[in-house]
Amino acid sequence: MILSSRKVKQMLRPPFRFATPPSSTRAFILILAAALAGPSLAAGPSVRDAGTIQLADVTYRLDGIDTPTLDQMCIDEHADPWACGVEARDQLSNLIGDRPVHCQDLGPDTTYRKRHVGVCSLEGETTSLNQLLVRKGFALNLEPSAKGRFKDDEDGAKTGRLGLWQGCFVAPQEFRHGRKDGALLGNSCRTDRDREIRAVLFPEFSAMPPSCSIKGKFAVRARVTGNVGIYHLQGCRSYPALTKPDRWFCSEEDAQAAGFRRAYNCRAGGLSQR
Repeated sequence: MILSSRKVKQMLRPPFRFATPPSSTRAFILILAAALAGPSLAAGPSVRDAGTIQLADVTYRLDGIDTPTLDQMCIDEHADPWACGVEARDQLSNLIGDRPVHCQDLGPDTTYRKRHVGVCSLEGETTSLNQLLVRKGFALNLEPSAKGRFKDDEDGAKTGRLGLWQGCFVAPQEFRHGRKDGALLGNSCRTDRDREIRAVLFPEFSAMPPSCSIKGKFAVRARVTGNVGIYHLQGCRSYPALTKPDRWFCSEEDAQAAGFRRAYNCRAGGLSQR
């Protein structure tokens, strides 16, 4: 069943609104600063999604928070479908602007060791981006890694109806695993519209985010290799036939980090990802 925006809005509308030193000296200072910094990095960032930042050749997952992926849908305070994953990514980009970002490297991510876990901050700021995203309502406190660090920030965002909390959504980790019966969160969730809400949050025909053309499908057979699903690239024989993907990814690394493996008929090289 495909629901129009107007139809969804009618069904879900809530009853309320809501002086320059010598070059040798400069070189010594730079070396000393790098040594004192320890296992961390400051550089111009590339925002992959609301919870992932790339600095140089290191990709960090922001520690202790749960953020929506680019393909996650929510419902806004006006009962309209809302691409909240894209909005959350844009919020992080806006927080950073053109300022340098410093990340404390906490080591490899245990779920995907090609990436690292980090606590990242804007240069000169004491409050981390991790915490700011929760405070603005675009991330959740994630246990056990958060150890309660961001619980007060989450409670404040929920009370203030900020970010995701203004509407209705499922926790990002529930969406990533395709748990369609996950708890509904937010201030605009109506118990008498549970079925219609879930049809929006887990659409039968999900829209492709810009430049994210890799299709993902949850599959029991993928568990044999320790994965949750299979992804399909443009150019694979299976790609055109997959008309109802569960997930969309912008890169193979993103798909693999989410626990998906490449379809076996995509083994040939030179396949397009866009």
